[in-house]
Amino acid sequence: MGDDARETSVDAIQRELTAFARRARAAAARLHPDLPLVSYTLLAHIHDRAGCSATDLAAHYLLDKSTVSRQLAGLERIGLVERRTEPDDHRVQVLHPTEEGRRVLAATQASRFAAYEERLRDWSAEDLARFAAYLVRYNAALTSDPPDTPRG
Repeated sequence: MGDDARETSVDAIQRELTAFARRARAAAARLHPDLPLVSYTLLAHIHDRAGCSATDLAAHYLLDKSTVSRQLAGLERIGLVERRTEPDDHRVQVLHPTEEGRRVLAATQASRFAAYEERLRDWSAEDLARFAAYLVRYNAALTSDPPDTPRG
């Protein structure tokens, strides 16, 4: 692939991923108005890890601690997340989804899955497997550098 073709492809990928992110945020807002995409992602991570700290969330998603703190405050305010003291170290607060948080997460995940199923219904099993593998590969290649940060 020549440099021009490669540049054209990378430009198309960037545009499409940006459009995808915008649609994902809008879809998340429609599914649960109090659960924007970042909050949904944090809630899902807390659930998948069976509890974690705010510091762990910030490190995992490469977010500023104040951003995570604001999102968590919102999740706590609407009753989807609670803090519990770590039994081995009472200074450590561990975040856990509440029963309502687990219910909202399950309903939101089911709605998201159904939307993807609908959008991808005409894709062959081979295309789906290839697309999934490409997304896994792309996400695995991410580093701590933000996408818009030039590397030198």
